[in-house]
Amino acid sequence: MVSRQDVNLFNDILGKAKAADPVNTRKWFDELVLVEFDGGLLEIGAPDDAKAGYLNENCEPLFTRIAQQATGHLVTVRFSTQNGHRVELRPEQAEQPLKLHPDYNFENFVVGPGNRLCHASCVAVSNSPGTAYNPLFLYGSVGLGKTHLLHAICWEARKNDPSVSIQMLSCEKFMNLFIRAIEVGSLDEFQTQLRSADILIIDDIQFLREREQSQEEFFHTFNALYDKRKQIVLTADCAPGEIKSLEERLVSRFKWGLVASIDAPSYETRIAIVQKKANLRGLDITEEIAEYIASRVQANIRELEGALTSVYAMAKMLNEPISIEIAKQALGERITAARKQVAITDIINAVTNYYNVRKADLQSKKRSQSIAVPRQMCMYLARTLTGLSLEEIGGHLGGRDHTTVMHACSKIAELEKGDEKTASEVGELTKALNAV
Repeated sequence: MVSRQDVNLFNDILGKAKAADPVNTRKWFDELVLVEFDGGLLEIGAPDDAKAGYLNENCEPLFTRIAQQATGHLVTVRFSTQNGHRVELRPEQAEQPLKLHPDYNFENFVVGPGNRLCHASCVAVSNSPGTAYNPLFLYGSVGLGKTHLLHAICWEARKNDPSVSIQMLSCEKFMNLFIRAIEVGSLDEFQTQLRSADILIIDDIQFLREREQSQEEFFHTFNALYDKRKQIVLTADCAPGEIKSLEERLVSRFKWGLVASIDAPSYETRIAIVQKKANLRGLDITEEIAEYIASRVQANIRELEGALTSVYAMAKMLNEPISIEIAKQALGERITAARKQVAITDIINAVTNYYNVRKADLQSKKRSQSIAVPRQMCMYLARTLTGLSLEEIGGHLGGRDHTTVMHACSKIAELEKGDEKTASEVGELTKALNAV
């Protein structure tokens, strides 16, 4: 039994966590409940497993820090579902290929002229795997919603048939698992795992280029699934025929089903996206503010989210409600700077010079503070100044996975708001990079 005092303390922790991390805060945070607060353990109940998993992956360090500050004691935070089922992010769970984002469903996907075909084909595939479009090949630039659609397929397919077997992984993960299977002699197990799936989803398939052995393995996996009328969904940053150094037999097979491009959102679609993202975060913005953000950001959805975060952060800093004046103040200079194309190699060079560390150390497994901070700064700057995906950024910094990059970006963003030294370092590095 929790006391009223415990509930009040929990509400205070929740409020501070939401204010400190506008990037990861969601509207459904209001549904979180206090399950237990005893003996240094703070257990928080989420509406379902996916949301509890999201909290574990994105918010556990923040909640822990705020809880310890609020109580003055060492506190361990864990998340569970409201029915008491504990959800932990253990290492072996982190390796599971299917881990869905609670926001990435069809209901939260904004449909416009540039993505209408992709959306319709994904809905069809999720309702009738293996028969509608097989394979389904989606391509387009980063930040346009391909990953959202992949997760939405999984959510909808699972809703239609809870027993459906889905394997969803990045191309990099596919290659790493394949190499590992060869090393430990478990190739048969690896092949069985993928070829027994009802739906196989591979993100960023373009990374198969110049990987002859991996292409050979995927060719046979593709054939095995296709012959059994199992659904195959692939994404890339370009059309199949434009992927360099990809075997012609794979290019041909990728074209057997439907190839659909996802284009940059139109102005009207961008307005709807801003309103949808604001609603998911529980932010109250006017149509005028949504129109202003949409007019200032034209590249992709990730930049729209970043702009919305900047407006929210500015309002919080000034302790005022979000207004068009605050939006203009927050985005007036930031968007102009963001349009400059910065290469990740420039970022790595700038960071190594600034912190006096070696590039090899950034890409190593060293975790000392003197290396970890510059590495996290690289990831944060790459995320804010380039169009690279989380996995692409991780690949440039020692092959780290997207969760590591996401954690690094969240940590630096959090420090930037509350630590003058970090804010100064981010400002100096950003200014230097935009001057390159």
